[in-house]
Amino acid sequence: MEFTLFTMLNGISYGLLLFMLSSGLTLIFSMMGVLNFAHASFYMLGAYIAYTISSLVGFWPALLLAPVAVGLLGALVERYGLRPLHKFGHIPELLFTFGLSFLIVELVQLIWGRAAVQYGIPKELDGPLFTLFSTSFPIYRAFMMLVALAMLGAIWLVLTRTRVGLVIQAALTHPDAAEALGHNVPRIFMWVFGGGSALAGLAGVIGGNAFVTEPAMAATVGSIIFVVVVVGGMGSLAGAFVASLLIGIMQTTAVALDYSLAHLLGKVGVAVTPATPAHALLNVTVAQSAAILPYLLLVLILIFRPKGLMGTRE
Repeated sequence: MEFTLFTMLNGISYGLLLFMLSSGLTLIFSMMGVLNFAHASFYMLGAYIAYTISSLVGFWPALLLAPVAVGLLGALVERYGLRPLHKFGHIPELLFTFGLSFLIVELVQLIWGRAAVQYGIPKELDGPLFTLFSTSFPIYRAFMMLVALAMLGAIWLVLTRTRVGLVIQAALTHPDAAEALGHNVPRIFMWVFGGGSALAGLAGVIGGNAFVTEPAMAATVGSIIFVVVVVGGMGSLAGAFVASLLIGIMQTTAVALDYSLAHLLGKVGVAVTPATPAHALLNVTVAQSAAILPYLLLVLILIFRPKGLMGTRE
């Protein structure tokens, strides 16, 4: 009971952090067709900017100001970097964002150094929310979950219940008609890209002090968010949400399981000869293979359902 409850809670909180990261990438791709390889770098910038602001004026102003700063930077990147490349197709856009990710890492190292910074959890959110079976669940994990769910609700409301959302969807599906009605479609796309970057920055503010704020943090999560987007379905926000929770729970559960196939075979009376390649392979535990499980899921999805769990494009 204790193992199941806390594994599920930790998996959901980690999955919701992945959703915060992947939602911005999903929005940018679904509305602009741009696969932003620098998205995880905006996540890193959010953490570092929040660290700087929080050291000056506290965590709560950083929670608001850091995503805004990252969003403005993302809008500038789209306006002066990506917009001139749109007419050349998706490959130049991809290469631009790929190079931008390395540039951001180098700038971060120049400004904040190569070592991890002391970006801590605020005192009012530091401590257990509740204790059950002698195990505590941190307040900050619950705060992460609350922010992620509030962000999901806000995105849904903006896109489906506001005039801004209707204009964005019209610019996506019928850009010529939207432009004929007086809407500046390139400007809309610029702010969409900025909004997606701001969501990554918000994830950095929340995740930077829950984990480690260092120059390698973008590379750590960079690949996993693309797994989330592909597994959920390219361009599907609901798919990204489901895939984030699935991967978060799967990895968290796997990390806690110290069983190997050799151990299970031994339980049923099947012995494996030691000092053989098969014995070494069968002795790999579930916990040791937890890091590769999302990529295994990605391969299976690409084989059996290329459009993803809830996607419409293959």
